[in-house]
Amino acid sequence: MNKSVLKKVRQLVEPKVSELGLELIDAEYVKEGAHWYLRFFIDKDGGVDIDDCAEASQKIGEILDRDNPIPQAYMLEVSSPGIERPLRNREDYEKYKGEMVSVYTTEPFQGYSCFTGYLKGLENDNVILEYEDQEILIPFDLVDRAHITFEF
Repeated sequence: MNKSVLKKVRQLVEPKVSELGLELIDAEYVKEGAHWYLRFFIDKDGGVDIDDCAEASQKIGEILDRDNPIPQAYMLEVSSPGIERPLRNREDYEKYKGEMVSVYTTEPFQGYSCFTGYLKGLENDNVILEYEDQEILIPFDLVDRAHITFEF
């Protein structure tokens, strides 16, 4: 049920988030203990602040109250994706060229399921990473998830 609810909610909310000049990075609908949480992660060039999150939360809340797509009680949270922002679509792989990223594959690729390196971009359906002093091409369809990795 979570995936279908989340898909419907994203379809309702994404246009309003875009109108606010924000990008909907991710959403999750999860049960933690006795409570359900509906979380939205938003971003914009230069990053989001507390006012962006508050405004988005208000608008999202209005939409969800009006359309009532979720049958049980839940807590709504809207926040920044943080410094380890996920890469969700092809455009992200171009936008974040030069960043240190971690890429996780759905199955082992060249003996590994996780690669951390500098993102060189996306070309011919391959994610290109500078990994252990060499360039590695990971087929995009093998990528399970990826995110920016903070360097200490």
